[in-house]
Amino acid sequence: MRLVTTPRVTALRGLADALAPRVGRGRMIVAVDGPLRSGKSAFADDLRDVFEEAGRTVFRARMEDFHRSREAQAAFGADTPERYYRYGFDESALRRVLVEPFRMGGSTAFVTRVFDPVRDAWVEPKWRSGPEDAILLIDGRFVLRERLAELWDVGLAIEGEPTDAADRIAYAARDPRSIATATVDLRDPLRPVVAYSD
Repeated sequence: MRLVTTPRVTALRGLADALAPRVGRGRMIVAVDGPLRSGKSAFADDLRDVFEEAGRTVFRARMEDFHRSREAQAAFGADTPERYYRYGFDESALRRVLVEPFRMGGSTAFVTRVFDPVRDAWVEPKWRSGPEDAILLIDGRFVLRERLAELWDVGLAIEGEPTDAADRIAYAARDPRSIATATVDLRDPLRPVVAYSD
């Protein structure tokens, strides 16, 4: 379905075209990082729509849906921004039920959501499958951290300085903008500005 052309959609189409050689064919994963309330989820949703407009099969996932429970986080000590940055997400589940089976192509089903952080409860897994040529588009805080970065084919970073304490810890350890394929300035969300790394 053809999207209504707006400055935001035009910018996203340009980004999708620029990423086409990197995304290629087969199973590819695009990750969008950015500080709290930076607009990364809405941006990833719109990028999905643009990829789908171009005829690609796209699956969406969010790091928010791979949280550890509050009880599981408590096993790592007091509730601090440092604990949240280091142990807030179940990266083992992310790898085991999403990334690794997705990478296996059409032969293996995968899950895009395992946890509801609002209810602090596991959700019934919905196993999904798709064609050999598909894109997984995931957004969330800390997705471009060093221990996860090798999972993604393309890394995008939303511009913005961290204001949340956990984000400041993450950016001090590794600023996602320094290693991203491209950065996206959403100060005017209707007119994103994309800058590509060398």
